[in-house]
Amino acid sequence: MRRLSAALIAAMGLLAACATPRPGPVVTPSPKPPIAVPEASQLVPESWADLPGWDQDDHLSALQAFRTGCSVARDLELAIICQSARSAEISDTAMARRFFEQNFQPMRVGGEGVLTAYFAPEYPARQTRDTEFSAPVRPRPADLVTSGTGGRDAQRRGPDGTLSPYPDRAAIEAGSSDQVLAWMRPEDLFFLQIQGSGVLTLEDGRRMKALFAATNGRPFSGIANPMRDKGLLAANNTSGEAIRSWLATHRGPEADAVMQINARYVFFSLVPDDGRPPVGAAGIPLPGGRAIAVDSSRHRLGELIYIEGEAPILSGAFPSYRRLVMALDVGGAIKGEVRADLYLGQGAAAGAEAGRVRHVLKMHRLVPITGTGK
Repeated sequence: MRRLSAALIAAMGLLAACATPRPGPVVTPSPKPPIAVPEASQLVPESWADLPGWDQDDHLSALQAFRTGCSVARDLELAIICQSARSAEISDTAMARRFFEQNFQPMRVGGEGVLTAYFAPEYPARQTRDTEFSAPVRPRPADLVTSGTGGRDAQRRGPDGTLSPYPDRAAIEAGSSDQVLAWMRPEDLFFLQIQGSGVLTLEDGRRMKALFAATNGRPFSGIANPMRDKGLLAANNTSGEAIRSWLATHRGPEADAVMQINARYVFFSLVPDDGRPPVGAAGIPLPGGRAIAVDSSRHRLGELIYIEGEAPILSGAFPSYRRLVMALDVGGAIKGEVRADLYLGQGAAAGAEAGRVRHVLKMHRLVPITGTGK
């Protein structure tokens, strides 16, 4: 949503998790060829007792998410189990737990990695510029040429047809803003670009979805570590909330210079808000708390994964995240086999929680048991 990623919201190093906006908001659900997934470096069979917190999870909630998202899976065995899950009469968490345990084998994936989180933001916006709402929400430029998965490669086409690297954030912001979709507070726009999509509320009360349209193709650079190194933020307080607060307090050239450390820039389109959750790379609405963005070179969309996030490093974070989730999104900064970005929902509360997530991660893939589909 795309989120993009990615971005990480737990610290702008974390905000990198959503740095590459999710190429999902405008994806139409349709059959896709299987993603080539390399052999896992370590894939170790486990028992259900090996999954910390498995017996405490809300398995009925997990089953509802599975029923919604399992249609994107390309694995035949998983498709059979998907059909069974959708037709079975399962009314409580004990029955749901039994369904998973009868149809899947948990497998430990790799060693330890990093769990971060993202959300769908909601921000105020204006139709005309003023001193507070001074940052333009820009549409995709006519001279922007993109290629690669999710349009990750971007170039500028000159009047003579020649291609050159697209300008970075600083150059774009210094240029003309003749085409403007809306005006936002600079720090809000920066976070919207990190998340890749969101909802804008205009002064007349209209709610508009800001959907990812393209990026300038520049790599994402987190600002949390530079801010910490410059003494702008405490080492244990580089959450998204702390970063946004600093940017708002120092709005103007000082904050602009910090944000321009991240050369990546995101363009949007606006459509009326339909009230539905954002759509991820798999082409379906993301269930809050039950969807993750993964590295698409290491995991297939539609996989069931039990995440075990422990030992947070940011102040105010929840101590652990132990739950069954589905791989329904991707993020340009989500790299590696044991790496996940947890989608936590929409709005300020989800954003505050997401901004504190940076946990040590262990992942357990639920592999279909051949010949099942009970």
